[in-house]
Amino acid sequence: MSVRNIGIPGVNPPSNRECNDKDCPFHGNTRIRGKITQGVVVNKKAKNTVVIRQDYVQFVKKYQRYERRNSRLACHLPECLTNDIKVGDLVRVGESRKLSKTKAFIVLDKIKAGAAN
Repeated sequence: MSVRNIGIPGVNPPSNRECNDKDCPFHGNTRIRGKITQGVVVNKKAKNTVVIRQDYVQFVKKYQRYERRNSRLACHLPECLTNDIKVGDLVRVGESRKLSKTKAFIVLDKIKAGAAN
């Protein structure tokens, strides 16, 4: 099976891995377009899905201070990356078309291993 270059600088396809996932950006037909973001994997219990947490700060005008907030994002995890990604890892995700009711992002690669690994 051929490996596609998805056209995002710094993202290389997983080497020596075959994948039969039709939603994989490297081995399937799904295109990555829109936002490229990153987050920490907090849940990997569902099949082919991970939940990532994105931390950010929000300014509160009344108190002239910042507060920490986070948002959670359900992302598709391709077969070829399943063994590499673990809970606690920092991953890069890219936006695609809607894959299900809650999933519109796909995991592209691991940026940094988590502290638990």
